[in-house]
Amino acid sequence: MRIGVDVGGTNTDAVLLNGKRIVSSTKAATTVDVTTGIVQAIREVLRKATLLPGDVKSVMIGTTHFTNAFVEGKRLLEVGIIRIAAPATLSLLPLIGWPKELGNAIGRHVYLVPGGYDYDGREIAAFDEAAVREAVLDIRRKGLRAVAITSVFSSVNADMETAAAAIVGELMPEAHVTLSHEIGRVGLLERENAAIMNAALSDLSSQVIKSFRKALSDLGVHAAFFISQNDGTLMAADVVERFPVLTIASGPTNSMRGAAFLTEKTDAIIVDIGGTTADVGALTNGFPRESSVAVNIGGVRTNFRMPDILAIGVGGGSIIREAGPENRRTSIGGRVTIGPDSVGYELTEKALVFGGTSLTLTDIAVAAGVISIGEPAKVAHLDKAFVADALEEMHCRLDDAIDRMKTSFESVPVILVGGGSALVKRALAGASEMVVPENAGVANAIGAAIAQVSGELDRVYNFDTCARDVALSDARDIAFARAREAGARDNIRVLDVEEVPLAYLPGGAVRIRVKVVGDLPVELGA
Repeated sequence: MRIGVDVGGTNTDAVLLNGKRIVSSTKAATTVDVTTGIVQAIREVLRKATLLPGDVKSVMIGTTHFTNAFVEGKRLLEVGIIRIAAPATLSLLPLIGWPKELGNAIGRHVYLVPGGYDYDGREIAAFDEAAVREAVLDIRRKGLRAVAITSVFSSVNADMETAAAAIVGELMPEAHVTLSHEIGRVGLLERENAAIMNAALSDLSSQVIKSFRKALSDLGVHAAFFISQNDGTLMAADVVERFPVLTIASGPTNSMRGAAFLTEKTDAIIVDIGGTTADVGALTNGFPRESSVAVNIGGVRTNFRMPDILAIGVGGGSIIREAGPENRRTSIGGRVTIGPDSVGYELTEKALVFGGTSLTLTDIAVAAGVISIGEPAKVAHLDKAFVADALEEMHCRLDDAIDRMKTSFESVPVILVGGGSALVKRALAGASEMVVPENAGVANAIGAAIAQVSGELDRVYNFDTCARDVALSDARDIAFARAREAGARDNIRVLDVEEVPLAYLPGGAVRIRVKVVGDLPVELGA
């Protein structure tokens, strides 16, 4: 028995699985403090299944705690930022390109010290232990509790980052330390940004994991629990405490994995329509297609593994308005705007059909007879032409999103999931078939429940000094070790291998990325 929970901006969904069989599920409004909603959802699926908490072997949670905290700039620690790179990289300082308010929340405590490596592992400059000590002592004097350490090409050689971390451990043993090579990929600024983000969230991650443990204990669920990360796989709770940033964007990936599970399709376009947004992504070999470009989170460029997701402001709680003359188009539906703002988890209070005053996409669907919830009489006054235009506008925006996510002109299967999937009532352009599986409304929670554990390596090797087969074997070994560290024990296999020759570097420089996935131990799984 395993429980999967996914927290969205509008709803918190939970499912109870016995092996691959869905025993019970629930969908409830997300609570302000999030944790309360998770507890309520778990309690409800247990009640429906008439099971005791002790019957549960594992719990998987997808949470928005860390995404919301970073985007909103709240509950973040100030971070001491150490870059081991001088004399290189001095022209572009840490936090460059960050939104002003977010940079101020992090604090601009920047220390540039000598060191770093070239792509082939040769030193740019020697590691300056005295300079690092001086930086750490100043960080301690400022009373900071989080440190982010980055070195040039640390993904090739992490020795200098590790040495700096040892100094922090000696002088500030209680500090949260993030090393960039453990999170980001090749690319200094984006990897540094990811490390800074992670360090800023480190205090919150400890609090969140502690609250989850207490909540499960209070429920009588004494099972191992895992947190969904943004590539559609899981991390053990203690790993999340170290790397909270890797949970950002886990919601859409859970939905995509759940869609694959429910339909047994491995390649398709997934459209997950929730209460606030519609997330459109591509499923490849049963896993979300990863973004190949730097991903912007809250205005900050990062390069850790993220799904290739297009989010549009179309959801059940999206607010509907008549477009002003300056925004009207000649196409059908052009006189209506949808979102991007939404009533979110307050849908049952603010939508017209529930006695509220906000016109939402749910109200439009009720008025059109697409769905039947609330009190239809409260939207009977809506102009039928306006209602039809609003629905067509929604379909047109979904058509466009699918077209943007496809990699060829050919039609592809489209799987609709999420609580808002019932809103779609016509064929979408570019879809060879449209599938709305049973339990589509809780696909995200199912995706969390059936997720595997992953490990990844992204590193530059020099084939002039390291034979290709040796480099690939080394990369696989490290990826396997990282998967085991994250909790994988059974059936660990290679999911993806990429080799990219770096033509702009001298010699035989090749960037190798290996991703592996594995199952949880049987006693923790089904």
